[in-house]
Amino acid sequence: MSEPQPSGEIRPLSLALKGLFPVALLAIFLVLFVRFGPLGVFRAAFPPVEELTFERIAFPDEGLIRIYLVNGGPEPVTIAQVQVNEAYWEYTVEPSPVVERLARAVIEVSYPWVDGDPVAVTIVTSTGVTFSEEVDVATRSPEMNRRYVVTFALLGFYVGVIPVFLGLLWLPFLADVSERWLAFFLSFTIGLLVFLGVDAVEGAFELTDRVGSAFQGVGLVLLGVVGTPLIIQALSRLGRTPVKGGALGLSFLVAVVIGLHNLGEGLAIGAAYSVGEVTLGTTLVFGFLLHNTTEGLGIVAPIAKTRPSLGTLATLGLIAGTPAILGAWIGGFSFSPIANVLFLSVGAGAVIQVVIVLGKHLSRGSTGGLSAPLNAVGVVTGLVLMYLTGLFVAA
Repeated sequence: MSEPQPSGEIRPLSLALKGLFPVALLAIFLVLFVRFGPLGVFRAAFPPVEELTFERIAFPDEGLIRIYLVNGGPEPVTIAQVQVNEAYWEYTVEPSPVVERLARAVIEVSYPWVDGDPVAVTIVTSTGVTFSEEVDVATRSPEMNRRYVVTFALLGFYVGVIPVFLGLLWLPFLADVSERWLAFFLSFTIGLLVFLGVDAVEGAFELTDRVGSAFQGVGLVLLGVVGTPLIIQALSRLGRTPVKGGALGLSFLVAVVIGLHNLGEGLAIGAAYSVGEVTLGTTLVFGFLLHNTTEGLGIVAPIAKTRPSLGTLATLGLIAGTPAILGAWIGGFSFSPIANVLFLSVGAGAVIQVVIVLGKHLSRGSTGGLSAPLNAVGVVTGLVLMYLTGLFVAA
């Protein structure tokens, strides 16, 4: 009786061929569809579907307007004319007037804009389709120089770092309360995070209008919200995140989530100042300064009984607060709708994972978990307080 042939070297190749065979067939059918199938009939019978999305309109210098576009449609788009305030003006396009699918274009128009006046821009394509965008207040865009870098850093410092570190000063108070009331403040942290998570999702959906349809803004939201908690959970199972570190791991995760949220707030403030909405930007700074003071409490609640070192507290505060500075720089100098949607969605997804971890932490204690009356009140208190302080933030 012959022995079976060893198949250790053949099986991986065979398995790969089995997996690639349907992919190869799919590629063949796609080529046939594009070249010989019914797609050609429809292309001949109907005009192409065109789409251009305005990412940003900047005013880098006096007499110059710079327009950032992305083609999120199914077909290339040829830019034929540019209107500014209903009049045609000379322009240049980089890299080419023909904007391929998923490609970007930068248009520069020599136009004598007036500081403080509105500016309406219309792009006319070779097929006569128009795309319009209006800037309420024309003002010179910030340049990447020392003055504006420091200015936006100070804005982020006021919005993120100062309020977070003020909130950390609640640590001595939390260290002296009973276990029952500490559970209340942990529940308060859950309410705070849920509010921030919903706020991040809302902000992400609002920005999807500025994402080209081919980039699937809603899909980016889904990736961030669903994918982030799964990735965090998988990494924690592998022991590669501080989640295994007990109370300190919880505080670390809370700080990361709050940092992602503060990144979004910095984006909003930087973008507001960059387009001349100084009143709105100032209102946002004052509102977020008050709004974010409660975040430090949420960071130190899990470690209130562990006597953390000053270095640990400083690290947690910097993790939560300094992303606001980065956000202010991005919003002020290089606003990217796609990146912003993804940042906000990742923050919301991280909230989900941290809320789950905090809920399990509470349920393991002797305080009754989230179903205990005092803990339930803590969650509601966190939601209400975030709502009330949010009233001072301009919409």
